Amino acid sequence: MYELTAVLADAATLVRNTADGEHATVVPLQEGMGLLPVSDGLFTEMFGFRRETCAGGPSKESPFLYPMPPALEELLASWSTERPIAYVEAEFFGGDGYQSAAVWSGGTRVWGPVFDETLDGPRADWPINGALAHLGLRSGGATYDLFDAVGLGRERSTDGWLARGRTP
Repeated sequence: MYELTAVLADAATLVRNTADGEHATVVPLQEGMGLLPVSDGLFTEMFGFRRETCAGGPSKESPFLYPMPPALEELLASWSTERPIAYVEAEFFGGDGYQSAAVWSGGTRVWGPVFDETLDGPRADWPINGALAHLGLRSGGATYDLFDAVGLGRERSTDGWLARGRTP
């Protein structure tokens, strides 16, 4: 099983924008990137209410398991004024699953949300790889996977990323 709900950006951007957050844990990744796991605690701290899952699961019409409230979209847009930022979700179990991603830059959403539940095309076209490319990462060739290049396979869950970020 693999499950992830996170914000991705260069690590300095995430640290600067979450310095006062009690539930904010920025995990350094490869290539200067950072990952902010979006836990229930972080969501509640940021917006003052619990997130709800999408009825019927994510789809092209509702691409995120946790529907994005306008306040989250506004927050990500404000964080993107200096550097691009992405919101990503993924869930896989036994070969089945989905990825969703969206990217903000210059204070506006510039890409997505993109949803893919078949993941049968080239890996470079999968939503999280597309988001990483929009964040400025570049492929080093046909077999170079941006997801792997930044180290997103090192943990299997959002909770795993939280634990990694809290370990000194």
